[in-house]
Amino acid sequence: MKKEENFSEWYNDLVEQAGLTDKRYPVKGMNVWPAYGWKVMRHIDTFIRQELDATNHDEVCFPLLIPETEFKKEKDHIKGFDAEVYWVTHAGLNELDVRLLLRPTSETAMYPMFSIWVRSHGDLPLKIYQLVNTFRYETKQTRAFIRVREIHFFESHTCHEDEADAQRQVEEDFVILEALMKRLALPYLLLRRTEWDKFPGAHYTVGIDTYMPSGRSLQLGSIHHYRENFSRPFDIKYEDVDGTQKYVHQTTFGMSERLLGAVVGVHGDDKGLVLPPDIAPVQVVIIPIIAKGNLEEITQNTRDLANELKAAGIRVQVDEGDERPGAKYYKWELKGVPLRLELGGRDIANGVVSYARRDTGEKGTVLRKSVGEDVEALLLKISQDMRARAQQRMDSSITTIDSLDDLPEKWLRFGWCGTEECGKKIEETADIKILGSPYVKEEFHGKCLGCGKETDTVVYAARAM
Repeated sequence: MKKEENFSEWYNDLVEQAGLTDKRYPVKGMNVWPAYGWKVMRHIDTFIRQELDATNHDEVCFPLLIPETEFKKEKDHIKGFDAEVYWVTHAGLNELDVRLLLRPTSETAMYPMFSIWVRSHGDLPLKIYQLVNTFRYETKQTRAFIRVREIHFFESHTCHEDEADAQRQVEEDFVILEALMKRLALPYLLLRRTEWDKFPGAHYTVGIDTYMPSGRSLQLGSIHHYRENFSRPFDIKYEDVDGTQKYVHQTTFGMSERLLGAVVGVHGDDKGLVLPPDIAPVQVVIIPIIAKGNLEEITQNTRDLANELKAAGIRVQVDEGDERPGAKYYKWELKGVPLRLELGGRDIANGVVSYARRDTGEKGTVLRKSVGEDVEALLLKISQDMRARAQQRMDSSITTIDSLDDLPEKWLRFGWCGTEECGKKIEETADIKILGSPYVKEEFHGKCLGCGKETDTVVYAARAM
């Protein structure tokens, strides 16, 4: 199946053929991570940890089960998740006095502990994170990494003395996000969600959205400013320098395995995956080009080349299998290996190594004596080029409209007066979702598509994955 002909079928086939997921586990929406897919996700997790650790967050691990009594403390929160939670009602044969649920997210698991940990202004800011699995009963059609019921999830939670310091944390989250998106070669928009679409219990929510080649949007994660909306019901207070008791202001930042789904959808092609070098389990594959009588020479030279690249910190594999070179090319292209090196008798005689880029198909040679530096430079160029192309595709997909007639299957940009009545009217009429207004305000003068009033507020909308 070709990507442009049927994106959904192409995606579903590719994630299994390339070894990223196995959907045959007997619980729908709870898929197995095979080794190759888990290696990719672990690289993403590693970069998340590096960025969070560098900004003075501490990693923790909270229990999976949350008591119903704690879950109910924030009324908007439970209203937002009530239909999605998995309930535990029995322990063995004994019915539980208080029902438990599998965490859909961790506010109500963590915040009872925050009320114990935070006592004075000296305990602030409190900045923690965890990488765990969350569980939500996804009622729509499931799709690997994008709509699943057991979700590999990153979440950071912070507590601050006041709203301004919490806002500084939100701005820091944007910096962390950009560092990660560079590694994944993904473009994105930061869109402040509408009041009816923000995270349950949040003061405001900023969605992190990327463009998928189907013309739809994919929310990769979100950042939330809570003010005191959770600290009051969970009694998270601190003693200020003047001795007064004050409620903390809180933020959260969350992303899921959708990051991997976005990498597949944004970068993949009809040959298979195209992985950004930073997250590829194998960054370079070396294919020996064997001719009659030179097996030993070629084998030794390819192994020496691999060892040299490994010493430079590059993840490399030599394919010494019995298949013909063409079959090996197909196999590694399917898995998305960023760079293929080929070494044959003529290459050795000329003091070069031949290469082929997975992202563009470009072929060339590098000098054998400088192969380590040249390969590192090629991998960096591949990553930069992949993001630039993805950014260009996303930018060109955005269409500014002034009516709801003949809407293209792209992202839409238009004026909105800011009222829920008009917003929902637009969504229902056009069968689209308003993603929100740009976090950094964009210059705009136009009319609301709902009521026709003049407005300087612009919003983005799309059909969601």
